[in-house]
Amino acid sequence: MVIKMIADFISINKKTSEPMYSQLYRELKAAIENGSIREGEKIPSIRKLCFDLGISKTTVETAYNMLCSDGYIVNQPKKGYFVEKGIRVNKRRAADSTDETADKRRYKYDFSGKGIDKNCSNIKEWRKYVKDILNKEYLLNTYGENQGEAALRGAIVKYAFATRGVSTDSQRVIVGSGSQTLIYILCGMLGVGRTVAMEKNFFPQAEQVFRDFDYRISYFENDSKGVSIESLNQINPDILLINPNYNSLNGKPTRLSRKSELIDWAERNGCLIIEDDYNGELRYETHPSVCMQSRSPESTVYIGSFSKILLPSVRISYMALPDDLAKKYSAIKNNYNQTTSKIEQLALAEYINDGKLEKHLRKSRRYYRAKNETVRAIVEECFDSFIFNETAMFYEIKTNVGGIVEKCADAGIKLMQTSTDDVIRINFSPISEELLREGLKKIREISVTQENARE
Repeated sequence: MVIKMIADFISINKKTSEPMYSQLYRELKAAIENGSIREGEKIPSIRKLCFDLGISKTTVETAYNMLCSDGYIVNQPKKGYFVEKGIRVNKRRAADSTDETADKRRYKYDFSGKGIDKNCSNIKEWRKYVKDILNKEYLLNTYGENQGEAALRGAIVKYAFATRGVSTDSQRVIVGSGSQTLIYILCGMLGVGRTVAMEKNFFPQAEQVFRDFDYRISYFENDSKGVSIESLNQINPDILLINPNYNSLNGKPTRLSRKSELIDWAERNGCLIIEDDYNGELRYETHPSVCMQSRSPESTVYIGSFSKILLPSVRISYMALPDDLAKKYSAIKNNYNQTTSKIEQLALAEYINDGKLEKHLRKSRRYYRAKNETVRAIVEECFDSFIFNETAMFYEIKTNVGGIVEKCADAGIKLMQTSTDDVIRINFSPISEELLREGLKKIREISVTQENARE
């Protein structure tokens, strides 16, 4: 490989007393030592570097000869100059271009939930819709709308009402590339220094946004019906972030009676509810109930996503705002760039309007219902107690085994990000039945080994 753009990071000062060949030698030597130019790579010819840098042939030739003499490069006849192999790279400098903290372990058993089951992807048909938009050149020669394409926002209004009972209109819907992006926009409107109540260890991306805005984060308690009102009275939050589809105490969705109590409490106390309805329409074990936002559109911000229903790689989420926040956003929306591909937005709008997404949703419900029956039998075989999260498709297993997350990782088992030594979470969405059975048995073996060692 030839480093064609080498002149872009070489700085030659023609006014200094240091000779230009010395400057060039020093710059190239540093680039090789810090890994910017790697061993075995070809560097530009003398003639090309002369032209790119606007310096004489003698200057480049002298610098190259010095580098050859010091063992940094080698001249291969009729081929050119190449970086010598075996040069010690300054690891501290090289770390700037590589992620030293990245987890490079290979995982055979992936329970992280960072994907969907290949049997539940509709890539072939989705590709047709994207291709159709690509063929409409007149749509692609302009930037997208800041708030999200009007066609998609209109389609979302109909879809969200049909599947979740969301009460909104296209002027109050914002499209973004993921829920975290939308929460950033929301917090920007709400301002800094707020108090937010949320579930512990459940939505780390949202927690990071709240910290960025200097929010005080308190974790509410649950009872058998859902979020405890008494707990909220103690916290007295400005904002309540809730996923009503799951109660960490028993895995069940928030009871309708508790939803009403929470809405009444929020309205009395001037608290804004952020309803994170992650996969709320993907119910396959229980009957879907309408979202909280439908009961109180003016005190609830509704957030929905298409990642697990459509494709995780298509990062499209949406947020429905109360009227006062929608007006506030309208005044500043031109200061926000849209973070989602215009092509994918328009493709999704047509996909929804043609009824393809609802058809795919029905198919996904049937598939995951059957898969979960198998998964549950395996989990019951391996563990004594667990909690099931239907819409997020994970099982929560209490372990109280020190270091189990790291020990699972060492054994090639990747758990969900929110797993701890007290509670591990396994998502069954993408993993095959065979690997799932093997992986769960390995987790059980690790757990039993650690418990025996502790005794």
